[in-house]
Amino acid sequence: MRGNLLNMIRTSRFVLAAIVMGLLWLIALPSNAQMYRWGGGGGGGMGGGGMTGTTLTTFETADFSGSGACAFCHSQLTDSTGKDVSIDAHWRSTMMANAAKDPLWQAKISSEVKRTPGLQAAIEEKCSRCHMGMARYQDLTNGTSEGKIKVLGTGYLASTHPLHAAAMDGISCTLCHQVQPESLGTEAVFTGQYAIDTSTSTPYRLAFGPYDQPVQNPMEMHSGFSPVPGDHVAGSALCSPCHTLYTPYVDASGTVKGEFPEQTTYLEWEHSGRVKSCQGCHMPDAGSVVISNRPWWLSPRSPFGQHHFVGANSFMVNLIKSNAATLGATADPAHFDATIARTDTMLQSRTGGLDLVSTSLESGVLNFTLKVQNMAGHKFPSGIPARRAWLHVTVTDSKNRVVFESGKPQDDGSIIGNDADIDASKFEPHYDVINSADQVQIYEPVMDDSDGNVTYTLLRAAAYAKDNRLIPSGFAKSSASSDIAVVGDAAGDSNFIAGEDQITYQVQLSNAPSGTLTVKAELLYQAVSYRFARDLSRDSTDLVMRFKSMYDAAGKVPKLVATVQTSL
Repeated sequence: MRGNLLNMIRTSRFVLAAIVMGLLWLIALPSNAQMYRWGGGGGGGMGGGGMTGTTLTTFETADFSGSGACAFCHSQLTDSTGKDVSIDAHWRSTMMANAAKDPLWQAKISSEVKRTPGLQAAIEEKCSRCHMGMARYQDLTNGTSEGKIKVLGTGYLASTHPLHAAAMDGISCTLCHQVQPESLGTEAVFTGQYAIDTSTSTPYRLAFGPYDQPVQNPMEMHSGFSPVPGDHVAGSALCSPCHTLYTPYVDASGTVKGEFPEQTTYLEWEHSGRVKSCQGCHMPDAGSVVISNRPWWLSPRSPFGQHHFVGANSFMVNLIKSNAATLGATADPAHFDATIARTDTMLQSRTGGLDLVSTSLESGVLNFTLKVQNMAGHKFPSGIPARRAWLHVTVTDSKNRVVFESGKPQDDGSIIGNDADIDASKFEPHYDVINSADQVQIYEPVMDDSDGNVTYTLLRAAAYAKDNRLIPSGFAKSSASSDIAVVGDAAGDSNFIAGEDQITYQVQLSNAPSGTLTVKAELLYQAVSYRFARDLSRDSTDLVMRFKSMYDAAGKVPKLVATVQTSL
């Protein structure tokens, strides 16, 4: 009898506590008008901007929830100066949020499947690990085998698929914040092999965050997740599963011959010995912030990592913005514009530098040496081998007539003088000295197939024929593993070193210059190279043709990273 009474008392206390929390919750709720402006459970709008043109998904599966469920509380956030730092407002227009909606990614999957149909199941399963992580993980948890994971056709891309909403939410809140800390930063988790504890159930599914003693009840009541401290969410190793990607490669007959290090951003960072984490650059600290708009009594927490997630890919962000309705993007133009602006700021202030080391004019020969700097914590460019940076150099006389030019970009995205843009079987070598207008210094990865031919098909890529991407400071060429090594002429270039490269231009002036000569150099960047896009367009799948239409209509002016100019 006494035991039953004690149980009743305990139960009554629990019920009373729940009622009190519920009343506090209701007091903290905004008015209906505010909920609509903030987006309510759907997370529509800009957070602090009052936009109402989009709605984040609020799907629920056994182990994941849509970003709209999180945006309900993590919008309307401001820093100490009153600036909007709402998590949903920053995240929703990023490439992470649009990882599954990315038309280039979708086109590339369909192209790779068409070129190597025997590996369709492997391609779709591996590519969905990061781009459609919640759907794929839930599918496997539900009992679907890896060989049955499907993206194309009736797979996740189809609106009728039961996990379509989970797939299209991309790299979302309840994916990253559920990743377990074990083995992060090791080979065991590379290529999207992160671990999530699917044994838990609502409301006690654990969501890791960077703060001690989080207030748990409100989040458990609304989202079904219980916030717990997890230092690993602030470390670079959290990024390692999806930013270290190995893909199988096949020979001409379609037989798998080995693996290829397609993307190694995390390994590049690790080898540089940098102390600053990935989050330190890509999630800049906003200081002290009240991290939820409810309940009202929360105290500010710090540091607060803003969910900017910008790198250098404003081209694709703008492409998605321009085709938002077709792609089902859940961000307004203002969201996209803000992400593009942040991307451009990072490119122009924290990515690369350019200096003139020396200049001389003797006996009709103009000599000048440029120093190109890499300020990123990994190679520049990094990521998918579709990206390139290069030097556009001009010499003009006092009448503004061009007497020398190397690396001029064209409206179609090609570069004058680049061998690859003229002939798909060739590529521009790395230079230490340039003395001809048809020579261009391009920092890029170039893939070779198993027969030693240049390829743009990821599943044919067996090795790098060239990799002279600028290496970060602290990165030792001599001790770098083969997966992240400098490849080609840059490997033996004594002034291609950690954090910089020097290149000398020797310009033979055919006639005496007219007055002052002006030397101008620009470090330019392209997220999708001309040849990569043109190679992709060889396939006529619906997704490829859709991307081609979007790409052809897009502006292709390269991004300016740095510039330097002098007169003599």
